[in-house]
Amino acid sequence: MGDTATAGGGRRIRGLDADQRRAQRRDQLLTAAFELFARLGYVNTSIEQICQTAYVGNKAFYELFDSKEDCYLALMQETAARIEGLVVDQLAAAPAGEPQSATVQRVLSAMTHAFVDDARVGVVAFRECTGISPRVEAHRRENRGWAARFVASYWRSIAPAGTTVDYRVMAVAAVGGVFELIVDFLESGDTSRSIEDLIDDMTSFVLAVGNGLHLPLGTD
Repeated sequence: MGDTATAGGGRRIRGLDADQRRAQRRDQLLTAAFELFARLGYVNTSIEQICQTAYVGNKAFYELFDSKEDCYLALMQETAARIEGLVVDQLAAAPAGEPQSATVQRVLSAMTHAFVDDARVGVVAFRECTGISPRVEAHRRENRGWAARFVASYWRSIAPAGTTVDYRVMAVAAVGGVFELIVDFLESGDTSRSIEDLIDDMTSFVLAVGNGLHLPLGTD
């Protein structure tokens, strides 16, 4: 179980080469940061605490991240990439002829469970990102922008022929509303509502907004 030399002159320690060890340390640090940010909050978590929890030295932390903020941004990026992949896969899995309501519920269900099944995800992704820095805020808006483009693209794909609606603005509003419903669910403490209740409410909301875009405007 000792160190072994590789053909390139590097060493394999416990079966891992240098790149693999670096990736392992990164995973350990991100796992520790996730746990601490969710439990103690971003402000109350130090780099030293992250390193101690991860069993990784401070020097190794700075080889991977420039700051605690960079570590948090890496967490946000990984979370966003995972959830974006889930919703894209769910939309792609929709069978031909599936009712719009079922497709919307399928996508929202995948997203909601990703945020709510482990409440720490929602805490780190929503509550802790507030007020950290302009960089974090820009990344938060980038994530919401991707979600809005995803929704707008879906609405365009099912729009009646010849529709000339600008979907972007309403998609931004719909995404903001969906995320606020998730935050409210996580923070309200209302034990009478289940995750399925939340998904049903979000599905009704998104369907109402999307279908309303194609209704004629009322007249005075």
